[in-house]
Amino acid sequence: MLTYGLIGAALVATTVAMHALGTSYWIGLLSRWGQRRKTHANTTGTTLRVLTSTVIVIVVLHTAQIFVWAAAYELLLPPGVFASFEESLYFSFVTFTTVGFGDVVLSPGVRLMSGIEALNGIILVGWSTALLFAVVQRTMTKLGKAGADG
Repeated sequence: MLTYGLIGAALVATTVAMHALGTSYWIGLLSRWGQRRKTHANTTGTTLRVLTSTVIVIVVLHTAQIFVWAAAYELLLPPGVFASFEESLYFSFVTFTTVGFGDVVLSPGVRLMSGIEALNGIILVGWSTALLFAVVQRTMTKLGKAGADG
């Protein structure tokens, strides 16, 4: 059980690093893009592009993190825990997103990893929600200023 707890902690560290790198890179891109557009009026179309692309980036990041968990299940758990990689990926998706259908469950001793993955998912989805809120707030503020100036 301790081994799986340590594996879970390593996976949390990995996915947090992935999220930190991905979101930092995205924020940097948005910032550089915003600096280049300072002289142009912000539009609803621009806001839509920024928000849509931010959501896509977030979904891609979470999907990659879920794949990391699924690969770890396949590589580190005893053989036969999952019938296929698709099943481990499905289990990882419903665990990370805390849907937890319960149609696929882990055996005692190993199931600690699923709890750690769920906690990891809650934290990273919360982080993504905060990022999206900040992007919405910033783009709407800029849109309001552009409307007031024009």
